[in-house]
Amino acid sequence: MMITQHSMKKRIIFIIGLLLRMAGSGLRAQDATEIIRKAEEKFRGVKSSQSEMTMTIVRPTWTRTISLKSWSKGSDYALILVTAPARDKGTVFLKVKKEVWNWMPSIDRTIKLPPSMMSQSWMGSDFTNDDLVRENTLSEDYEHKLLGEEVIDGYECYKIELTPKEGAAVVWGKILMWISKKEYLQLKAEFYDEDGYLVNVMKGSNVKELGGRLLPTRLEMIPVEEEGHKTIMEYHNIVFDQPISDRFFTVQNMKRVR
Repeated sequence: MMITQHSMKKRIIFIIGLLLRMAGSGLRAQDATEIIRKAEEKFRGVKSSQSEMTMTIVRPTWTRTISLKSWSKGSDYALILVTAPARDKGTVFLKVKKEVWNWMPSIDRTIKLPPSMMSQSWMGSDFTNDDLVRENTLSEDYEHKLLGEEVIDGYECYKIELTPKEGAAVVWGKILMWISKKEYLQLKAEFYDEDGYLVNVMKGSNVKELGGRLLPTRLEMIPVEEEGHKTIMEYHNIVFDQPISDRFFTVQNMKRVR
């Protein structure tokens, strides 16, 4: 069977087009992962971060405010200290790599949290233990797909789908995130369970400079099926990339940190 010059050209064009599409899809996947990584580093810092914030739990008939300090170093270490109200003061959550502990001074006890507890509410809020302590990292434990672009509160954003990597012990079945193109701000996120149902929506707002960079200083976590429920996290001070010793992130230090 003879192949004409015309059909040979068509085949070459088809193959080149296919290779370009394959290269393009790989580039988009790589770009999506890079966007997620940069967005994580905005809040966590490249090396470390120290922050002070308040969390307000809003319910139809009451509200409760908790004051917090937090320290993190890379993706392996994190510590959160409750500084108010008095009944919870001194409570500490510690993450070291994939292990998480909770120190409760009211009962003088340290508890190691099993992976099954990471999806549970953090101190009665609409954030999970994993949301706050971040046992899993968005850039390492999920696959990333760039779905398109949308405008959120006047910011041009990438819309990215995150799905768990095989074998990753993560809380969510899927996450959709909207991250601003210019400053890599996390302005919106939707959290879905394993069956594909939307559970929580997080919104970032009140963008201003903290720690020398622009950040959404107000995060609202809203459960979609619980009317009148939400939790507001407001950041008041952040310091990035100051040296913190690994020895700071120990079970022994949980009782001493102030």
